[in-house]
Amino acid sequence: MKTLAISIGDLNGIGLQIALEAHAIIKTKCKPLYCIKETMLTQGALLLNKEVPQDFTCIPCGKDFKIKPSMPTKKSGAYAFASFQKAIELTQNAQADAIVTLPINKEAWQKAKVPYKGHTDALADILNTQTIMMLGCQKLFIILYTHHIPMKDVSKHLHVKELQAFLLAVQEHLHVSKIAVLGYNPHAGDNGVIGHEDKAIKKAIQKANKALGADVFNGPMVPDTAFTYNNTQNYTYFVCMYHDQGLIPLKTLYFEESINVSLNDKIIRTSVDHGTAYDIAYKGITPSSVSYLNAIDEALLLSDANK
Repeated sequence: MKTLAISIGDLNGIGLQIALEAHAIIKTKCKPLYCIKETMLTQGALLLNKEVPQDFTCIPCGKDFKIKPSMPTKKSGAYAFASFQKAIELTQNAQADAIVTLPINKEAWQKAKVPYKGHTDALADILNTQTIMMLGCQKLFIILYTHHIPMKDVSKHLHVKELQAFLLAVQEHLHVSKIAVLGYNPHAGDNGVIGHEDKAIKKAIQKANKALGADVFNGPMVPDTAFTYNNTQNYTYFVCMYHDQGLIPLKTLYFEESINVSLNDKIIRTSVDHGTAYDIAYKGITPSSVSYLNAIDEALLLSDANK
């Protein structure tokens, strides 16, 4: 049975509740190592009015603090990052086969002066590798060329050489027969009538396909029709130029099912694709665990594929 390191996320949010409620199912799939101190687990379980399973294995990390439900705090951000660091350590030391992360709050990380905007950025820096963010489910996967940057900066990253390298890295990890690539401007630029960025995207696609010796990448597709029924029947993987271009359709169609996958050669990491849900945290409302269970399953699949 595989061992997974579970990064507990922001303890002021719903992550701990999901971990506790899904544990009975998770333990039938793998051996979970929860990156949380027993003292913090006990505090959170009391607030949730839940019993802690006897086989809920804790790996100590971080400093104790008072949980403040539904609030992004400096201490909750620092603890979430410490939990993530411990999960990375366990995986690097071969004590775990992969990492599954529960949701963090970016404002809390910022308050804690964590020098990253999220898990993907942190992994890329800590592991000194190019980490590709892919989100979705078996019906639809979105691969983001740029992540959490302002819209005004996206076009600055659309260069042929960099995009070609990105596309080749994507295929190196996925090994699939076809991948759709979206354009950037309305109508994918209309051959330069509405901006010139799409010409760079088209050239990068051509160069990537030539390097592969096959027409794996198709595009640039017109963004407003990329996710029509016919296209989603023909493609499972879509490369998008910026965050909301891909995540709006994904979350509209498959919000509860979606997960986040970091593609790189050093560590397998999957995550829920939802936030801390402060609006329902510690309020007696049961959050959906579908994304978490899917993240567990995908981590196990990827770890088997990388034996």
